[in-house]
Amino acid sequence: MKLIFVYNADSGPVSGLFDIGHKLFSPETYQCGLCSLTHDTFAEKKIWKEFREKSATEMEFLHRDEFKKKYSMEFNYPVVLQQNNTLEVLLSKEEIDKIPDVETLIKTIEEKTAG
Repeated sequence: MKLIFVYNADSGPVSGLFDIGHKLFSPETYQCGLCSLTHDTFAEKKIWKEFREKSATEMEFLHRDEFKKKYSMEFNYPVVLQQNNTLEVLLSKEEIDKIPDVETLIKTIEEKTAG
C-alpha cells in the first residue's frame, strides 16, 4: 500500500512564494487544508516529519499540477489517496477540512490504514 498526498497548490518557486504570502496575510482563506495541517508558514511541522519518517507505509507528496501530470486524474484538492491496485480516496477535501490539527490527521491516517 502507498499513500499519495496531493496538496491544493501548484509546484514551483513563484507558487511557493504566493502560498507563503497567503498563509501570512490571509490564513483564513488559504485553500489547502492539508498544507495548513502539515506545514507551518516556512517549514514542515516537526511532528508530521517524524510521523512520515517513522512510518512503514510508503508515502508520496505531490502538488496538484505534479499529480495531474503523473496520474492523469482529477480530484477535489487537497486529497489523500490510497494506492493498492487502484487509487481510492482515503481522505477527501471535506474530511481534511474538518481535521483540527496535525495530531488528529496522524491519528485519522493510522486508523484508516490499520489492518
